[in-house]
Amino acid sequence: MIAWIVRLIDLSRRHAWLTTACFALLVAASLGLANRHLSVDTDTDHMFASSLPWRQHQIEYSREFPQFDDLLVAVVRGASDEETAETADQLVRQAQADPHHFIDASRPDVGTLFQRDGLLLLPQDDLAQLINSLMTSQPLLGPLAADPTALGLLHTITLMTLGVQQMGADLSDYRKPLQQLADSLQNSADGHPTPLSWQALLGPSVAQQKDNVHFVLLHPRLDRQSLQPGQAATDRLQQIIQQLPDVKDHRVTVDYTGSIALSDVQFGAITDGIVLSTLGSILLLALWLFLALRSWRLIVPILITLVGGLVLTLGFAAITIGRLNLISIAFAVLFVGLAVDFAIQFTVRLREARLTITDLAEALRVTGRRSGIQITVAALATACGFLSFAPTSFVGVAELGIIAGIGMVLALICTLTLLPALLVLFHPRDEAAEVALPGGAAADRLMHRHQRALLVVFAVLGLAGIGSAITLPFDANPLHTQDPHSEPMRTLMGMAADPATNPFNIDILVPDLAKARQLTTQLEKLPEVASVLSAATFVPEDQGAKLDQLSQAQDLLLPSLQSPAGIKQPSPAAFRAAIADTRGDIRSVWAKLPADSPLRAIDRALAKLQTTSDANLERSAQALVRFLPMQLDSLREALNAQPITAQNLPAAVRQNWYTRDGRVHIQVSPTVAAQTSEGLHRFVQAVQAIAPDAGGPAVTTIASADTILHAFQQAGLLALIAISVVLLLILRNIRDAGNVLLTLLVSALLTALFARLAGMSINYANIIALPLLLGVGVSFNVYFVMNWRTGITDFIGSASARAVLFSALTTGTAFGSLALSHDLGMASMGSLLLLSLAAVLLATFGFLPVLLYAQRKYQPAPGHG
Repeated sequence: MIAWIVRLIDLSRRHAWLTTACFALLVAASLGLANRHLSVDTDTDHMFASSLPWRQHQIEYSREFPQFDDLLVAVVRGASDEETAETADQLVRQAQADPHHFIDASRPDVGTLFQRDGLLLLPQDDLAQLINSLMTSQPLLGPLAADPTALGLLHTITLMTLGVQQMGADLSDYRKPLQQLADSLQNSADGHPTPLSWQALLGPSVAQQKDNVHFVLLHPRLDRQSLQPGQAATDRLQQIIQQLPDVKDHRVTVDYTGSIALSDVQFGAITDGIVLSTLGSILLLALWLFLALRSWRLIVPILITLVGGLVLTLGFAAITIGRLNLISIAFAVLFVGLAVDFAIQFTVRLREARLTITDLAEALRVTGRRSGIQITVAALATACGFLSFAPTSFVGVAELGIIAGIGMVLALICTLTLLPALLVLFHPRDEAAEVALPGGAAADRLMHRHQRALLVVFAVLGLAGIGSAITLPFDANPLHTQDPHSEPMRTLMGMAADPATNPFNIDILVPDLAKARQLTTQLEKLPEVASVLSAATFVPEDQGAKLDQLSQAQDLLLPSLQSPAGIKQPSPAAFRAAIADTRGDIRSVWAKLPADSPLRAIDRALAKLQTTSDANLERSAQALVRFLPMQLDSLREALNAQPITAQNLPAAVRQNWYTRDGRVHIQVSPTVAAQTSEGLHRFVQAVQAIAPDAGGPAVTTIASADTILHAFQQAGLLALIAISVVLLLILRNIRDAGNVLLTLLVSALLTALFARLAGMSINYANIIALPLLLGVGVSFNVYFVMNWRTGITDFIGSASARAVLFSALTTGTAFGSLALSHDLGMASMGSLLLLSLAAVLLATFGFLPVLLYAQRKYQPAPGHG
C-alpha cells in the first residue's frame, strides 16, 4: 500500500497543474449540485427512521389530526376572563384577515358546545353548585338585567342596603363579589377605570380557563426554503399582539410557542453569531497553522485543500442525501476540525524530510513513505467511526455519519493528491529549523523513568472513568437542547406547570365511545395521570339529570334575565347623582355593617369617584358594565342547553376527537410529579400497561431516548469492530492493534470522567462525540504506534508529536466554535467534543508512551520521526 500511496503523490506532483484544474472543476460542479439539490430539513421528527413503531404511531396521528402539526400557539392571559377572551377573539380576527401569513386561526374553547351546551360537561355536583350560586344571586340579576348600566349596578347596591335595613340581611354570601366591585370602583376613583369581571361575579362558564388563560391556534404560511420557515408569520404575530388594545393598556399579555416557533428559534440559534464565530475560528486556525508550519507557502495549500474537500463533501451530500438536518448541519465544522489533521501531519513530516532533503520531489516521496500509510489508517478509522452510525435508526446522526464518513475519505484523497500538487505550485522553501517540540526529549525520559507510577495513575483514572460511564445521565428531553430564555420555551415551560396544558401527553386511539369510557375509568385510577380527555368527555352519559336541573333553573331565572333593547349609558351628571343616592343608602345602614364590610369600602370609593372629572366618570361607568350584557347573554344561552350526541358534536370538536374512520381519540395528561425524566418513564409505562398501542409526545420522548441509546451502543460496537479490522489489516500485528485500542479505551473512560466532573449529560446532539472520539483517538495513536514499529522511541520529542499537538489545537478550535453556539444542542456537542479531545490528548501523550515503554526496553532513537 505504501508504494501505491507514493505513486499517487508522485503522479499528482508531476501533473500539478492538471491535478489542480481537475479538482477546481469538481469543486465547481459540487457547488452547483449543492445549490440545486441540497436543502435543510427543519422538521426534527425526520431525525428518526419512519419504520420505528413509535414513529409509525406519530405518522398515523399526524395523518388523522393534521391540525395539531406546524402550529403557532398564542397564550393569552388577562386580569379578567372576559378581557382575555375578548383579546383572543381580536387576535383570531386579525390573523384570519392576513392570509399572506396565516392559513387559519381559531380558539379551541369557543362554539355552541361550550357556550350553549357547556354546562352539561360539568360534573353533576359542580352544576348543582353553580345553579345554587345563580339562585342566590337572583335578587340582583333582575335589576341588573332590567338596567345593565352603571345606574342599574348602583340600584342593586341600594337593594342590598334595604335588605340590611329592613330585614337585617346577611351579606356574607355576597362578600367576594362586593369586594371585587369595591376594588373596581377604587381603581376608577384613582383615575384607572378597570373592567369588572361579571363572569367571576355571576358564575363562571365551562369555557373559563384557570388563571384567565385562553389559547389561539394558528397555522402559519411556511417558507420551506428558509432555515426559519415560520419566522415571517411569527414576526407578523408579534406585530398584531402589540396592536391589541388591552395589550397596549397592559391589562392582557400574549405570549407564543408551538412547534414552528420552537424550531425557528433553534435554527436561528444555530445561525446566530455564526459569522463572528467562523471568522474567529479561521483566525485561530491560521495561527495554529502558522505556529506549526511557519510558512504561508505551506499554510495556503492546506487551506485550499480543506476548502476543496469540504465542497466535495457538500456535493456528495447533495447527490446522496439531498438534505441537512439539525445535527448533520454541523458536518462542516467537524470536517475542518478532523481533516486538517491529515494535512498537518503531511506537511509537518514534509518539513522534517526537508531538513536533510532539499529536492521537493524526493521530499514528497519520502513523506509519502513515512506518513502516507499513517494518514490513511487515521482517515479510514475516523471514517469508520462516522459510518458506524449509518445503519442505525437515529437518522439525524446516521446522515451526519454518512456525510462526514465519506468526507474523511475525500479529505484523505485531497491530502494525497491535491495537497502535493499545490505544494509543488507554491514551492515552500528549504527547512533549517528543528521540527520537534521543545523539551520533548526530556518529557520522554521522564515518562520512561516513572512508567510504572504513571500506569498506576491511569489505572485509577480508568476505574473512575468506568464509574462515571455507568452513572453518566442521559437527558431524554429534546426541549433541554432549546434556549430556556427564548419566548417559545418560556411560554411552553409555563404551560408545563399545569397538567392540563403540559406538552408531554399520551394519545390513544380506540374503536368507539364505549371503549373510550372503559379505558378512561382505568386510566383515571393511575397515580401518574392527572386527567383523561376523549370524545366521551364531550358526550356525557348523565345528561338527563343535568337537563332536568337546568330546566328548573330556566323557570326561575330566565324571566329575570331579560333586558330591554336600546339601553343608553348614563350621563356623568346622572351617574354622579346616582352615586350620591347610593352613598346615602349605605350611610343609612352604616351602624349595622361590620367594620370590614365591602359596602364600607364601596362607600369610600364612591366618595372619591363622586368628585372626579366628567371624562373619568364616563369611562368608569362604561368599564363597570363593559362585560355585563355579554355575561347576561351567556347565562341565557347556557340555561337553554340541548342534549349532546356523537352525531351533533360541532365539526371543530369532532375532528379533534374522532379519526376519519370513526375511532375515538383519548388524551392522557401526566401529574406534575410525572413530568420529570424518571416520572415520565413511569407515566409511559403505567399507561402502556393498560394501552400498549399508546403514543404521543410522552411516548415519543421516551422511545426516542431508547432509540438514541440503542444507536449509541450499536454504532460503538460497529465502530470498534470496523476500526479493529482496519488496524489488523494494515498493521498486521495484534499487539500493535491492541495498543491502539487500549489507548482508545482509556480515552473513552477519561471522556466519561471529565463529562461527569463537568456535570454534563448525554443528549441526542452530543452523542456524536462517541464516533469522533474513536476516529480522533485512533488517528493520534496510530502515528505513535507506527513510529514505534520503525524503531522511533521518542514520542513527545518527535515531529509526529508536533503535528498531533497542532492538529489537536486546530480540531479544538473547530469544536470550540460549536461549544460557543447559541443552540444548546450544538453547544453541548462542542463541549463534549472538547472534553473528548482533551481525554484523547492525555491518553496519547501520557498513557500510550508509558504503555509502549513497558513492553520494550527503551532505546533513545537516533533521529526523530
